[in-house]
Amino acid sequence: MGYARVSTKGQLLDRQIHALTEAGCIRIFADKQSGKNAEREELWKTLDYLREGDTLVVPSLDRLGRSIQDLIAIVSGLRKRGVGFTSLHEALDTTTPGGRLVFHVFAALAEFIRELIVQGTNKGLDAARARGARLGRPPAMTEEQVRHARDLLTRPGNTVTSIAKLLGVSRNTIYKYVPDLKGERVALAEATATAELPRPAKSSE
Repeated sequence: MGYARVSTKGQLLDRQIHALTEAGCIRIFADKQSGKNAEREELWKTLDYLREGDTLVVPSLDRLGRSIQDLIAIVSGLRKRGVGFTSLHEALDTTTPGGRLVFHVFAALAEFIRELIVQGTNKGLDAARARGARLGRPPAMTEEQVRHARDLLTRPGNTVTSIAKLLGVSRNTIYKYVPDLKGERVALAEATATAELPRPAKSSE
């Protein structure tokens, strides 16, 4: 089975389809969109159509995978299903011992690169922490906003919803950053209600 891809609808598939036909493909699937686009409909149809004993043939490796990690994931999945893989330009054929060896080298190299990237990222994070840099997502509310919310929410006339809209955050964010205010508002409301209770009228006797 063959799979071809061009990046835009204006490009032609003729050369790739001819190469796949010459390689003996009895059915060819083709996409016309960027390899960076995960929604490669014809590719997923191809992978679904393949059965044990089949071989997927592509004109070149960059026609199949968006990255080396993506390529390795697809070919590894095919191997687990008993499906071979051939790339014409690179002369890579996983149905042969030599082709399987080359693919293992690719996979090992990709893992090595990934580990180097992770290691470099961790070193960069450690250095940033040593400089006192704040890491991770910024807080949803600043300290000034928290103080403002505390001041506004202690006033019975204000609601959590109205203050959340004023500060541009959600009600849950208000309660997350000012968790004690919920209890304070309940206590304040009870105290206000008690203070406003009518006093019993004095007896005329």
